[in-house]
Amino acid sequence: QVQLEESGGGSVEAGGSLRLSCAASGSISNVNSMGWFRQVPGKRRELVAVIISGGSTNYIDRVKGRFTITGDNAKNTVYLQMNSLKPEDTAVYYCNLRTYVSSGYRNYWGQGTQVTVSS
Repeated sequence: QVQLEESGGGSVEAGGSLRLSCAASGSISNVNSMGWFRQVPGKRRELVAVIISGGSTNYIDRVKGRFTITGDNAKNTVYLQMNSLKPEDTAVYYCNLRTYVSSGYRNYWGQGTQVTVSS
C-alpha cells in the first residue's frame, strides 16, 4: 500500500509564493515519476509539473519560469515551489506517484491540497 501525504497549500495574494510538499510512504518500488496535478471544478485534472526518476523535469507552459519541482529520492518526497502566483493558479493540487507495473503504469494520488490566489 502506498500513501501520499501533501502539505503546504493555503491562501496567498497574487505575486506571492507557496511551497507544496508530498511525502510517499509504504511499499514503493519501480518509480517512474512524481509530480503535481491541479484541478478546478468542472475541468479536467491537468499536469502541472513532473520529475522523472532520472531527474529530468517537465512543466506546463503556464507555470514555466514561476514554478520549480524538486525531489528527494532518498525520502520519496517531491516539492513544488510556486512563485509569482496568479489567480488562475487557484485549484486543488494533487500529488502523483507513478510506478512501473507489468501492464504499464500505476498511479497513486494524494488527497489534494487547496491553493487559493486572490487578486
